[in-house]
Amino acid sequence: MILRGLKRVADVTAVVTTTDDGGSSGRLRRDFSMPAPGDLRSCLVALAEDESLVGQLFQHRFTTGELAGHSFGNLFLAGLTDMFGSFDRAVSESARVLAVAGRVVPSTVDMVELVARFADGREVRGETALAADGAQCEHVRLDPPDPSAHPRALQAIARAEAIVMGPGSLFTSTLPPLLVPGIAEAVRAAAVPRIYVCNLLQQPGETDGYRASDHVSRILDHVGPGLVDTVVVSRNRAEFGTPVPVDRGGLRRLGMQVVGGRLAGEWQHDPHRLANLLVRLARRRRPVPA
Repeated sequence: MILRGLKRVADVTAVVTTTDDGGSSGRLRRDFSMPAPGDLRSCLVALAEDESLVGQLFQHRFTTGELAGHSFGNLFLAGLTDMFGSFDRAVSESARVLAVAGRVVPSTVDMVELVARFADGREVRGETALAADGAQCEHVRLDPPDPSAHPRALQAIARAEAIVMGPGSLFTSTLPPLLVPGIAEAVRAAAVPRIYVCNLLQQPGETDGYRASDHVSRILDHVGPGLVDTVVVSRNRAEFGTPVPVDRGGLRRLGMQVVGGRLAGEWQHDPHRLANLLVRLARRRRPVPA
């Protein structure tokens, strides 16, 4: 969603998690010992030309036969990985085929698994198990804990005019790339706005009852202070779902600058309004914490 808005107004690089282990991505991950392609595929399509036939084809999901559940884009990435022996090259070649506006980079090409811990001390392995459990997630980690950060991800962070985290599933989308050694450190060292776009809605099983400040606190709990200085919130609510309460006082007590706008659509952010706000923030100098 955020890439669809930004691609026409900014030069954007998406640094994407590869820990998905469910559905088509999970099957290909197991069968080909490759990083999960699903999130990267979605980002590639978001940066492709609107309504392009190839973009629609990449999102097409088979419903019958042995390919049922697989998306064409995931199979395409798996085929290129098998042919070239490189998932990294498969992503680059797919970007060329789709003529994407910008770049999509995996946070790591190492095989990593997400491990979630719940409030009662139990641990489950994999995004699918986390989502299926239904209990309140408290902490996530990577196994192994020391995958290599993709060099182009670190390069993009070092050259960025702004670094944006979220919106998205806090524990399974936003946090995993930051847990890759080197990425959080690169974000912390950047002398540009480091922006967290707060989710509009609470996510069952992950962020039930979370306020905006709870999202930021969870990020800081996992990767330490100095990673976020600006939090973007919406002044209007989405039409559906349970909203995330915006506690500006709590955010300011964490040292955050809070920036708001009428950013909500029916159930997600309006991509163009959010993109325009992010571009304006990128033109500012990094705020000094209160």
